[in-house]
Amino acid sequence: MGTILTIILLGIVEGVTEFLPVSSTGHLILAGALLGYDENHWKVFNVVIQFGAILAIIVLYWRTFLAVIMGLLRRDAESWRFVRNVVIAFLPAAVIGLAIHKQVEAMLGQPMIVAVALIVGGFAIFGIEKMAPPGHERGVAEISLGKAVAIGCFQCLAMIPGVSRSGATILGALALGVERRTAAEFSFFLAIPTMLGATSLELFNNRHDLGSVGGAGIALGFVIAFLVALVVVRWFIGIVSRRGFGPFAWYRIIVGGAALAWLLAR
Repeated sequence: MGTILTIILLGIVEGVTEFLPVSSTGHLILAGALLGYDENHWKVFNVVIQFGAILAIIVLYWRTFLAVIMGLLRRDAESWRFVRNVVIAFLPAAVIGLAIHKQVEAMLGQPMIVAVALIVGGFAIFGIEKMAPPGHERGVAEISLGKAVAIGCFQCLAMIPGVSRSGATILGALALGVERRTAAEFSFFLAIPTMLGATSLELFNNRHDLGSVGGAGIALGFVIAFLVALVVVRWFIGIVSRRGFGPFAWYRIIVGGAALAWLLAR
């Protein structure tokens, strides 16, 4: 497959899957196994284009971020609770991620783990949607400190490729009684420090390989991931508000099952 086509496909995969409960890392790993490209050659590219997805959240929710900043300047309690919840929920992944970074890296080259995690996660979505208590918190600032800590701990499950960072945080929030839309948006906001930290660490560790794809190729992938994520996040919020997370559970089970069958047969 040509380099340009691979760049476009990976940019689309990143933009579509980063904020859905389907695992962007898992999809990129499966894409590598399916397309047969050298994952080490594209490793830094896959990291950098995540910044495109992060930028999409900042653009879509710029009014929210501006309101929080202005509230902080006014010493508004709600704005401080918003920031507190995001920071507190980020800390468990930051601490544990640094502690077991090498073990996590070792799992990234194993598509079989991704396939199994996709299937298990799909059934987990069905179970949590059925048993989750009614959501009460409507807004990130309304989430209690204890729940923010717990959601941050759930996020650590996403260190297993295929689990999905957004899926772990959203389902964790639902299980704790957070309303659907608020759970999804908290996952988006939590993604900003989490992904910035993880991608910055990867860039530092691979700083000598930044030219493997080329600046123009990385820029193209970044823009594609940004534009696709803009569309997908708006669509996702609409789907979640109307139909819940069931469609994504079916998607995980079908894709995970197909991937597992293909990996076992090849």
